[in-house]
Amino acid sequence: IGSTTVKIAILDNENEVLFSDYERHFANIQETLALLLSKAKEKLGEMTVSPSITGSGGLTLSGHLNVPFTQEVVAVATALQDYAPQTDVAIELGGEDAKIIYFTGGIDQRMNGICAGGTGSFIDQMASLLQTDAAGLNEYAKNYQMIYPIAARCGVFAKSDIQPLINEGATREDLSASIFQAVVNQTISGLACGKPIRGTVAFLGGPLHFLPELRHAFIRTLNLDADHIVAPDHSHLFAAIGAAMNADEKVTVSLSDMISRLTSGIKMEFEVKRMDPLFASQEDYDAFQARHAQHQVKKGDLSTYSGSCYLGIDAGSTTTKAALVGEDGTVIVCGEDPHLVELAKSTGRHVLSYGFAESNDVVCVHPDVKGIQSDFIVRFEDGTEHAVEIKSNPGRHNMLNATAVLT
Repeated sequence: IGSTTVKIAILDNENEVLFSDYERHFANIQETLALLLSKAKEKLGEMTVSPSITGSGGLTLSGHLNVPFTQEVVAVATALQDYAPQTDVAIELGGEDAKIIYFTGGIDQRMNGICAGGTGSFIDQMASLLQTDAAGLNEYAKNYQMIYPIAARCGVFAKSDIQPLINEGATREDLSASIFQAVVNQTISGLACGKPIRGTVAFLGGPLHFLPELRHAFIRTLNLDADHIVAPDHSHLFAAIGAAMNADEKVTVSLSDMISRLTSGIKMEFEVKRMDPLFASQEDYDAFQARHAQHQVKKGDLSTYSGSCYLGIDAGSTTTKAALVGEDGTVIVCGEDPHLVELAKSTGRHVLSYGFAESNDVVCVHPDVKGIQSDFIVRFEDGTEHAVEIKSNPGRHNMLNATAVLT
């Protein structure tokens, strides 16, 4: 049970994996674990198992379930000894944890502190800046041409590095590869702290399993050849597998019993009573939507508008917002920020939105950045289109600014 995910593995007497699964728990650890156990029961049928729990989020729960707890380093070391006893160093990345474990010359574990920089949650945060997810970053990184220096110790610092690059027209491919390289640099410099990473290296944990380009960045930086790389197919499950291999055979429980305990609602000491939901039922939510839908701003035909316009620009640290107001009170707003659109609608004035999404009144289509030049097409409400070329100020934000002017 990790900081962001729950993994389970059920082994037979020969340590072969009979069932395994991996899910994000979104802070609902008990519900997620019960779901995974239910999947295992559905596939394997009712069975009695010898359970063991490991991970940063598992110690307290193991006590409430009366299930033995296995220290995570012990679990990983056990699984590696069975699968790859030649391993000298293991690099493991989790949702909010990063670890380097040295096995040669005695076990030496290095782990990040209170900051989750350079972990899975950092990658998710950076992906949102590029309007994609972690898997999208991996796809982009396959075709990179250049690596930019980006800080990975803190998400705030990383944003400060990335935003100017986006504004200057850096490609998503190069930015994605640079984000992965930042994770590599943070792990090696922040955890190894000068201690060499040599010999056979194992790559473990969800991010290194699901993001091959991140793993390749480590391999490239450490200059590893194929004979010194351990990347198991089930590398994201290694801690769970190691915990199972350390289970006490004298402690047994049925899958149904564990599911029952979890679904009955174990009260953790550190948990507080949750607040009631905003809407008690779907009917309440539908009534809320219907009530607010009664107040809609009337829209007009942008292509026929003439008269003075008034442009307001808010250039923030990571975003640029612009609103163009007509003399008739019409608010022209960037549709890339849904909160800004809702705020504009709350004024009661006529609102026209522009942006890249097809839901906008005026749409910026076919954006293309080539060096310092940007080409795109502005499509108006009536279907007419206008080709635009920006010579020396590339980037999506400048495309939006140009679209605002044309709107």
